[in-house]
Amino acid sequence: MASTLGTLRPAHPPRSAGPVAVVGVAAAVLTVVAAMLLVLRPSSADAATPITVASAISSNSGTQTVRGYVVGQPTATSTVVTSNYPNDYALAIADSASQTSTSNMLYVQIPSAFRSAWGLKSNPGLLGTRIDVTGALGAYFSHPGMTGTTAFALASTTTTPTPTPTPTPTATTTSGPYDGTYYAPAIGKTGAALRTALHGIIDDQTKLSYAGVWDALKVTDADPANSSNVIEFYSGRSVPKSSNGGGVDDWNREHVWPQSHGDFGTSAGPGTDLHHLRPEDVTVNGTRSNKDFDNGGTAVAQCTDCWSDADSFEPRDAVKGDVARMVFYMAIRYEGGDGFADLEVNDTVNGSTAFLGRLSVLKAWNQADPPDAREKTRNDVIYTTYQHNRNPFIDHPEWVAAIWGS
Repeated sequence: MASTLGTLRPAHPPRSAGPVAVVGVAAAVLTVVAAMLLVLRPSSADAATPITVASAISSNSGTQTVRGYVVGQPTATSTVVTSNYPNDYALAIADSASQTSTSNMLYVQIPSAFRSAWGLKSNPGLLGTRIDVTGALGAYFSHPGMTGTTAFALASTTTTPTPTPTPTPTATTTSGPYDGTYYAPAIGKTGAALRTALHGIIDDQTKLSYAGVWDALKVTDADPANSSNVIEFYSGRSVPKSSNGGGVDDWNREHVWPQSHGDFGTSAGPGTDLHHLRPEDVTVNGTRSNKDFDNGGTAVAQCTDCWSDADSFEPRDAVKGDVARMVFYMAIRYEGGDGFADLEVNDTVNGSTAFLGRLSVLKAWNQADPPDAREKTRNDVIYTTYQHNRNPFIDHPEWVAAIWGS
């Protein structure tokens, strides 16, 4: 290598470069720098161009970046609040900061990682702010929305959303396929009248034996991707149907409303009601025990994103709404008139009583995690095949606020 360098090194010191040579070198350097900047600068095609809220509502499918003004927080299909925000779980955006019609709003789910920065309870000053949100368009609160949101940002002042024709507004409706038949006595009611009507509807059911629950759960909670498995409720793991039992790593029958909260045991009725019985790992079931539901605690073994402390349990985000709607079902179904305790929801953590909490947390979970296709299908299977009654809060999650308040 030394001999090679010797042949390249000049024999005499080079003369000073003249002005022309210096200019030539400078020009070459500028050319290289300019070329690098062109490579590093994103082209307009590389950056997502936001679309309007009207366009998002019209298509309501695909993954998009949508620009709009924050106009409040959705708490039900046709309800958006602009003060006294209950939590940081959702936003409503519109093409105008003064929009008040929910039919012209897009409901945006706020995942847990973004709530402290973008939720209205923590950041009420965001009301009226223009933002860009990126995520999957689809139904949220049974309304045009965005779920699985991956990005939030203050809107640029230099980029204009792609203009699209404004669709003809349609009335927001919360009607369902059973409203004219099964739920007919409850339609149009609120508060105590709605509660009484729903109890009169859903207390007409077929009761299973506790042994029969094993076979039913293998159908209601079957893994759609593997017909030989069930999906454990809290952990979300797919496990063989045949591994049911009481041993370590078996799955057993979890009572979402604990048996000791009403002392109903495993008797036919609340003890065997499929609307709150789910498969769960024996160890995780033992950790949950008879605790109330609340946020916080330490991580639960064998249950990703589950948390627990001495008197409460928090499930993973994907089933929080499911938990809430099961609890609300039990409180309406079992009112103390059929030989069992009157089950009630309250806003505390309880011992072995007929109460279960916390109400405020459960209401927030119901709002943040609306019914998905799997939860709705399970409700249908229980109705058509086993108990012949429905969970009304899966069909109408807004009825939670209509009974217990927002």
